Amino acid sequence: MPHPTPEDQLPPTSRSLPRAKPPEPAALARSFDAVAAQYAAARPGYPPALFDAVEELAGRSLAGARVLDVGAGTGIATGLLAGRGARVTAVEPGAAMAAELRAAHPGTPLVRALGDALPFSDDAGFDLVGYAQAWHWTDPARSVPEAMRVLRPGGALALWWNIPDPDVGWAAEQEARIARRLPGYHRHGVSLEAPDLIRGLGLGLEPASRVLHWTRTVPLGTHLAMLGSRSYFSAIGPAAAAPVLAEERAALLEVFPDGVVEEAYVLDLTVTRRPPASP
Repeated sequence: MPHPTPEDQLPPTSRSLPRAKPPEPAALARSFDAVAAQYAAARPGYPPALFDAVEELAGRSLAGARVLDVGAGTGIATGLLAGRGARVTAVEPGAAMAAELRAAHPGTPLVRALGDALPFSDDAGFDLVGYAQAWHWTDPARSVPEAMRVLRPGGALALWWNIPDPDVGWAAEQEARIARRLPGYHRHGVSLEAPDLIRGLGLGLEPASRVLHWTRTVPLGTHLAMLGSRSYFSAIGPAAAAPVLAEERAALLEVFPDGVVEEAYVLDLTVTRRPPASP
């Protein structure tokens, strides 16, 4: 398997790729509406083992549970949670992402709001507040207290995200290539350290964590569309993203000459329970 090539050894066509100015964090957070349909079509879902682990750490079945899916995006997790029997309410700030969710799950209640300011009363009594790929867009000092506020006593906050498996050679090499091409690119594959962040809030919460590994096999075009739906690519726009994705296509065909990519993911899960009511 090829190893990452130092930039001074890259071929001239690769060295001359245009470099986009790094987008600001706020622009990254707002960028998904521009690629909402692509996001819905190309992003990975989550394996059944994730929801088994959520149930174990939350201490209850998802069947019949009142679940708030915050940062629900196009509804990837929304549909899987509903498939486990949960009664899901989706929260999504982006208009285009919300439109995709409504189209895919027309019967699901949907609220346009941010995770830092949930528009629900203190006695909302949700059994689970979940974030799939979305918690890192919030301010933990605000979003965690908000989740605890709308949970029932003993309810749970569950955070999870797929990241490319850094122990799989081609995936690590891809992240390194993209980081060299795009200044300020956030390299996937680094844990968001959610447990430490939650403990550091001083709320007396004790999160529990699990790490799962899983794969999916997709056509090369779907894999490239998945990359293009990441916030950095969507924020810099298609003209700046196109040459980087073209370089990825060429590099990946050396690893997957049949044009079928086995994506390998690490799935980080953190579950934090709200303390039960005092007797």
